Amino acid sequence: GYFEKFFFNPGDTGFKVWKTKYATIGVGICWDQWFPETARCMSVMGAELLFFPTAIGTEPQDPTLKSTDHWHAVQCGHAAANVTPVITSNRHGREAAKNLFNPKSKEVEMTFYGSSFISNEHGQMVEEAKEAEDTVLVHTFDLDDIEQTRTSWGLFRDRRPELYGPLMTSDGVHTKI
Repeated sequence: GYFEKFFFNPGDTGFKVWKTKYATIGVGICWDQWFPETARCMSVMGAELLFFPTAIGTEPQDPTLKSTDHWHAVQCGHAAANVTPVITSNRHGREAAKNLFNPKSKEVEMTFYGSSFISNEHGQMVEEAKEAEDTVLVHTFDLDDIEQTRTSWGLFRDRRPELYGPLMTSDGVHTKI
């Protein structure tokens, strides 16, 4: 299903946040959105809003597998865990392509399921597009109120980075040299 690493080189700049006229934002592209570390890093760096533009849909190896609910749950979890709104955008429509892993087989087809949404800082969806809808979602957040909530919960204050060493390994034990 997720073959990005075979076609794209990962960036080497680490996660970034940008101060804009409206908010300090963090952006994780597509596959990055599935890793809680992405959202946490950008939130700890001061992101007030997290954006995840993506292209997600059915799995080429199994077109009946649809991950919309799982995708929504993971992104809403990022919002709740970081007390930071998450804005996701996803394309919709169908695309067929040559099977690059088995060129003798028929084309693979993927249906991108749209369903872009905005989650508030508590992980609740506050705006959602339909599956096959071209639309723009808009929501207003009180960033000062969100910051006050985030601070009062102490989620960042009470973190224990000294215990997170296993996150720096691929198997939870051995560091790569």
